[in-house]
Amino acid sequence: MRALRGDLQAGAHAVRQAAAAPGRERDLAAQAVKAALAAWVAWAVAGWWLKAPVAFVAPWVAVVLVESTVYRSIAHGLQQLAAIATGTVIATAVALALDDTMVAMALVLPTAVLLGNWQRLGSQGIYAATGALFVLTSSPVTVATSAARMAEALFGAAVGIAVNALIRPPVYLRDSRAALRDAADEAHHILRDVARALAGSRWDTEEAAARHERALRLQRLVDQARAALVWSRESLRINLRRRPRVTAPGKEYDDAIVVLDHAAVHTAEVTRTVLKVAGDESPQARPHPQLAERYAEFLRRTAEAVRLYGLMRFGHRCERDFQDAVRELRETLDGLRHRLHGSAPEDPDLLATYGTLLAQAHRLSDQLAAAAAP
Repeated sequence: MRALRGDLQAGAHAVRQAAAAPGRERDLAAQAVKAALAAWVAWAVAGWWLKAPVAFVAPWVAVVLVESTVYRSIAHGLQQLAAIATGTVIATAVALALDDTMVAMALVLPTAVLLGNWQRLGSQGIYAATGALFVLTSSPVTVATSAARMAEALFGAAVGIAVNALIRPPVYLRDSRAALRDAADEAHHILRDVARALAGSRWDTEEAAARHERALRLQRLVDQARAALVWSRESLRINLRRRPRVTAPGKEYDDAIVVLDHAAVHTAEVTRTVLKVAGDESPQARPHPQLAERYAEFLRRTAEAVRLYGLMRFGHRCERDFQDAVRELRETLDGLRHRLHGSAPEDPDLLATYGTLLAQAHRLSDQLAAAAAP
C-alpha cells in the first residue's frame, strides 16, 4: 500500500507539472494525445470510411509510430514496414503451398523470429513474427488479404509519422539542460553531505549506506543526461518545428557529460570507501580526525567546484569563480597529499583506505582542472 500510495502521488505530481509549465511531463502528455489522435485518424479512414478488410492494422501501426522524435518515427516506420512485409510474405507463401495452418505456423514462426534479429530491422524485428501470426491466425489465407494487410500497415505508418511531424513535433533541448543540471546539483549535494559527516567524525553505517545509494543513483542521472543529449540532437533532425536560431547541443554538452561522469564515479568510490570504513567496528580502521577534516575540506571544495561548473556550462557567467574554485581545490589536494605522505600509517588496511580516497581525489581534480583550462 505504501508503494501504491507513492506511485499515485508521483502520478499526481506529474499531472500538476504538466499543467503548470512546459517540461518533460507536458511533452509526454502531448505525445500520448498525438498517438491517440493518429490511431483515431487511421481507423476513421481505414475502418469507418473505407471499411477495409483488415482495417485494425492501420491504427495499430499508427499509434506505435508516434515516437519520441520525428527522425525515430521515420526510421522505425521503415524498419517496421520491412519486418511486417517479410513476415506476411513468408507466411502467405508457406500457408498457400502447404494448405495446413498448423504445419505452416510450425515452419514459419521460427524463421520469422530469426529474421527479426536481423540488425537492419533493429528494434522492429519482432514485427516479422507478428505479421506472420496475423496471416496464419486469420482465415482464409489469400494473397488479396495479405496485400490489404500490408497496404493498411503502410497507411498507418504514414498517418503516425505525419501526425508526429506536423503536430507539435518534439524538441528535447530543455530535457538535456535539465538532466545535466540535476546531475550536477546531486553531485554537489552528495559530496557536501559526505564532507559534513567526515568533518563531524560521524561514522554511522545507515547514513553512509544512504549516501552510497544516492551516489549510485547519481550515475543513473548522468546516464539519463547522456540519453537526453542523444534525444535532443535526434529531435532536431527532420523537424518542422525547429526554428532557425535553435541549434543542436554543442561540444559543451559532451564536455559536461564527461566531467559529470567522472564526478559520479568519484562520488560512488568515496561513498563506498566511507561505508566500508563505517562498517568496521574498530576505531583504528578509521582515518585520523585531522586527516578526515582535511579530506572533508577537499570534498567541500570539490562540491563547490562541481556546482559552479554546472552553472558555468549553462548560461551563468561564473568562469572566474569556477577557475578560482578549482585552484583552491588543487591547493587543498596538494596539502592533503603532503600531510598523508608525512604521516603514512603503518596499518596496511588504513593505508589502503587513504590511498583509495586520495586516488579518487586526484582523478576528479584533474578532470575539473581540465574543464577550467581556457
